[in-house]
Amino acid sequence: MRSYNFYVYIVTNATRTVLYTGVTNDLNRRVYEHKENRGNPATFAGKYYCYNLVYFEHYTHINFAIAREKELKKWSRKKKNALITEFNPGWKFLNEEIDE
Repeated sequence: MRSYNFYVYIVTNATRTVLYTGVTNDLNRRVYEHKENRGNPATFAGKYYCYNLVYFEHYTHINFAIAREKELKKWSRKKKNALITEFNPGWKFLNEEIDE
C-alpha cells in the first residue's frame, strides 16, 4: 500500500495574534503560497498576513487529516495556544525548518 503525506498546520502573523488552520498534501508549497498571498484581502490568511508556520501534524490518510483540521478549527484560541505551546514552546517560526 502506498503511503501519502498530508499535513494539518497552523500559521500565524508576525505578532502571533491571528491563527489560521489548514490541511495540505505539500506543507512547503502551502506555506510558500501563504507567504506569496500575504496582504490579499480576499483570503483570511492573506488579509491577516498569516504565513509563519508554528504547528503541524503529519498524516498518511486524507480523511484523518481533514477530520483533525475540522476538530482544530472548532477549538478555542486558548486550547489552540496550548497545543502550539506544547509542540513549539517558543512559538518559533518553522518555515525554514520544513524546507526540503
